[in-house]
Amino acid sequence: MPKDHVKQTDPMGQEPGVTKERSSLVRKPVSSSKGSGTRARDWRRLRRQILDWYARNRRDLPWRRTTDPYAIWVSEIMLQQTRVAAVMERYRAFLSRFPTLVSLAAAPEEEVLALWSGLGYYRRARMLHRAAQTIAGEQKSSLPESAEELRKLPGIGAYTAAAIASIAFGEAVAVVDGNVERVVCRLEGWEFGNGAGKAELKRRVQELATLLLDPDQPGDFNQALMELGATVCLPRNPQCLVCPLAEDCKTKGEHATTPRAPMVSKDAAYALALRERRRGGHTGSEVLLEQRPAALTVMPGLWQLPELKETAVAEEELRMTVRHAIMQVNYQVRIRTVGEGDVNELTIAGGERRWVPVGEAAGMALTGLTRKVLKRAHLLEMGLLE
Repeated sequence: MPKDHVKQTDPMGQEPGVTKERSSLVRKPVSSSKGSGTRARDWRRLRRQILDWYARNRRDLPWRRTTDPYAIWVSEIMLQQTRVAAVMERYRAFLSRFPTLVSLAAAPEEEVLALWSGLGYYRRARMLHRAAQTIAGEQKSSLPESAEELRKLPGIGAYTAAAIASIAFGEAVAVVDGNVERVVCRLEGWEFGNGAGKAELKRRVQELATLLLDPDQPGDFNQALMELGATVCLPRNPQCLVCPLAEDCKTKGEHATTPRAPMVSKDAAYALALRERRRGGHTGSEVLLEQRPAALTVMPGLWQLPELKETAVAEEELRMTVRHAIMQVNYQVRIRTVGEGDVNELTIAGGERRWVPVGEAAGMALTGLTRKVLKRAHLLEMGLLE
């Protein structure tokens, strides 16, 4: 899936936002490499090799068992910058609660975010919800069928539009994500550039992907090329011996790439405040949560634990230590148990605070770190939201 990056400042938040670069999508591939800057190739043979490989090796994923454009759209948004394993159960839970575009459009945003909690990049969920409301507001109940029209919806860029249009509607439009870009660059022996060179490389990759696309099976072919990049043509240690394109590949192995930025380590600390309250004749535990202010650019509106004023926590007061990585930052997070009467003195004032019955916390739109902490403290009910 495409790799988008946004500045991240806070371990209780998640990485926001998806930005897509506009590119020209050609619907019908041609059978010549004229003007592409590549040597002439037997495109028909390459297509057949890729599709035959995919037929034998494709992973059995739930979104590949449906032809419902809405379900395919949900899967494509979820898979952006997120591992397949992390999406599987959340995808099923999301479609169980919102089985149709109309049901998603009618839901409150907080409920949508709660079902998304743990996947990260919450702006995707907000844009998905907003796009569903846009379609429903136009008195429609289904997605547009072309990549061009899909791109007019909130949160749908070139990649997502091409994926939905080709897989759900059979439009002959090439999908280019990070996996496809890597396969194409290695096939032609192109090195990844940066700055102006990167923009030119993207244009050439899009052009070649369009030439390579099978016009009769565009959905299967796009998935095949992405699958090849995800499982065989890996960033490190590519499995060239089992690659269907090995004979035609100019690179045959790893190629020069821009080094990743080094990871940075930071400390953070949060309060786990609990109290007992009697409701309806029963006594139950409540946990103190704080809602991130709407004015924040990172994860506005999500719920987190109150942040401690001091990141150092004495050993006898330490409830747990959690490691939490976001983008290029590794956080060492200390969690301290804090009594109700000490909360204001020990924590930083933030957004609205609320004492929440622990049985209701799992259904809230929690930040990824908050969900992780509450789960480790055995304060979340078991279920799909875990």
